[in-house]
Amino acid sequence: MGKMADIYYLGRKYVNIICLVYLLCLAGCEDTDVMMVTGAGIDAVKALTLSDEAVQKLAKQAVEFSDGKNKIAGVGDRYGQRLQSLVGPHLLEGDLRFNFKVYLSEQVNAFAMADGTIRIYSGLMDMLDDGELLFVIGHEMGHVAKDHIRKKMQLAYAASAVRKGISSQNNTVGDVARSQLGGFAELLMNAQFSQLEEKEADDYGLSFLSSNGYDQKGAVSALKKLATLGDNHSFLASHPAPGQRAKRLEHQLAGETVPIEENKQSLVNKAIAHVEQGFSIIYEKLSDFLSWLNKREGKEV
Repeated sequence: MGKMADIYYLGRKYVNIICLVYLLCLAGCEDTDVMMVTGAGIDAVKALTLSDEAVQKLAKQAVEFSDGKNKIAGVGDRYGQRLQSLVGPHLLEGDLRFNFKVYLSEQVNAFAMADGTIRIYSGLMDMLDDGELLFVIGHEMGHVAKDHIRKKMQLAYAASAVRKGISSQNNTVGDVARSQLGGFAELLMNAQFSQLEEKEADDYGLSFLSSNGYDQKGAVSALKKLATLGDNHSFLASHPAPGQRAKRLEHQLAGETVPIEENKQSLVNKAIAHVEQGFSIIYEKLSDFLSWLNKREGKEV
């Protein structure tokens, strides 16, 4: 898992380096706003090392933009009432505080932001029963708890820096790309999670159901329903392969597979055991050598 994390980090790093090179090339063009290109280059560097405060601020801005574009269910709305009845006991989970609202839209979708914001579309609520919806809620909470959205935010922020570089061109193409907040929010919400991140969020959702006394079967039935949407549905752009994920959770509930975190811990324990075994062998060999050396010195005396 460490190697995969290293590969991910290096990939992210080189994407940002490419962004910087591109932005420097733009700076040499006659019709380029140099100050804007410089700002874009700074943004690409910042994307690598976003602070917690910056992540929260960016998340808040993206949510405000998204909320402003969508109709939100009011307190007396049946969708709003249904969601609040489900999430009421779960607004605070450990150190994380969550903020839930419903977008009144036929679209089947849901998303989370790094600040604990979770938005559920009424189209998704129409499709799922309460138990299934609780799994989706737990799944989205998992993306926040596992820090997956920070990674998406870094990539979206770097891409936004490139867009800013393009908008620095004083021409028609540049004019199209000047709505930075909208572009950033769109990139962030449409970015696809990795298969590993989806599995980790599924495991979190399953654990959420179990720890709160909900029926875990809702996780499998929810994913199976989502699988019927078809490969071209917009929901699957950010939540891929629900059918495969449903099978994986079925195996897990049957005791045939283990959660990602448990598997990671098992690998760590095996690695530690191998290291300890190696040290034990070295210690035994060293002890044998010292014993032989002492005997030899005793004979020479």
